[in-house]
Amino acid sequence: MISTTPRLNRGALVEWYRRNRERSAQIFALVDDAAFAQRPIPLRHPFIFYEGHLPAFNFLTLNERALGQEPIDPALERLFERGIDPGSAQAAQAHERADWPSRATIERFARACDDRVIEALERATLIDPSVPRLQRGQSVYTMLEHEPMHHETLLYIIHQLDYAHKGRIAQEHHDHQPPALNFCEVDAGVAHLGADADAIPFGWDNEFGPSSIEVPRFAMSRYPVTNGDWLRFVEAGGPVPAFWIERDGEFLLRAAFEELPLPLSWPVYVTHDQAQAYATWAGMRLPSEAEFHRAAYGTPQGEDRVYPWGEDAPNALHGNFDFARFDPEAVDAHPAGASAWEIEDLVGNGWEWTASLFAPFPGFEPMASYPQYSADFFDGKHYVMKGASPVTARELIRPSFRNWFYSDYPYMYAKFRCVAAA
Repeated sequence: MISTTPRLNRGALVEWYRRNRERSAQIFALVDDAAFAQRPIPLRHPFIFYEGHLPAFNFLTLNERALGQEPIDPALERLFERGIDPGSAQAAQAHERADWPSRATIERFARACDDRVIEALERATLIDPSVPRLQRGQSVYTMLEHEPMHHETLLYIIHQLDYAHKGRIAQEHHDHQPPALNFCEVDAGVAHLGADADAIPFGWDNEFGPSSIEVPRFAMSRYPVTNGDWLRFVEAGGPVPAFWIERDGEFLLRAAFEELPLPLSWPVYVTHDQAQAYATWAGMRLPSEAEFHRAAYGTPQGEDRVYPWGEDAPNALHGNFDFARFDPEAVDAHPAGASAWEIEDLVGNGWEWTASLFAPFPGFEPMASYPQYSADFFDGKHYVMKGASPVTARELIRPSFRNWFYSDYPYMYAKFRCVAAA
């Protein structure tokens, strides 16, 4: 029986799917044909893999595994099934190959996948309580949220590609003196981590398992650490971030599509290890995941907000996200996005490192539609990141969403802020 659940509006699902695929095409169009087999980040596959991975994942997740349909091309589906997350460049060498299919072959395969997925979204049973992958439309949402995640992955890989091998998106950039690194006090209270499965239409398995954590009073910096702040750390012997370029005694920023004089008011993008080093040097520490939640979503009245700024759906007033830009901007550019504690830039402009290792919430169960999504990374080596980057889709901006990376991963759009005892 075809589901008529209002939550799954078929027209909206098809539009979302087409929007995802159109953005994928726009992103791949930034890469020169001659660079498609390159791996600007050795820890990731070449671009040609992702061009096949996205449609393959969509078809495998919904049509083949949830709906039980026949495969389109079993060999290509196996080839493009899953990406990689090796811990070192040496480990990544095991995934090297020189016999990728031609782009024409991948494009034909992608069209076939798209046709079948759209047909399923328009006609198939998308909710079936008796099928784990179809409970609450899980496979549909898994597919639709997975592709925007890879848009971000692709863009930070493209960021590392030589400027001569990629297109350019024109942007306006503004800079000013960085704001003072002052602190806001956050009252002791309860941080509510983990979502209730009945409270949101969809979440990834690591988001579930509601937990209430008592958080003592603390102080958090109003803004993330800026390039200007980090420059003083470098002058004191700290490391130079991967996104900086030193030339003729001056530092430049390697932005997505051009080099810029170092914007002092923009957040610095660094690894977790580097962020920890800065916090130690400054006599402070990184916030825990619970402290981030308390600062971002808690209120002095004890109630939680849907977003740091309140109930309004995310828009350009609140932060730098959803592809409005491809680079950061000043940390004080969005005062309308401030939390109840007057802390700014919590969502957007770069993910925020926390001191918390990526781990399951109580009662964790792998999701039926993608059982290895989180479980493979509960290894004590990945740290939780919260918030969003300039190229995080608005559909992923919810309090329970969690990102994670190795502590020494230098390519992510990741900022941080410090906390101290109040």
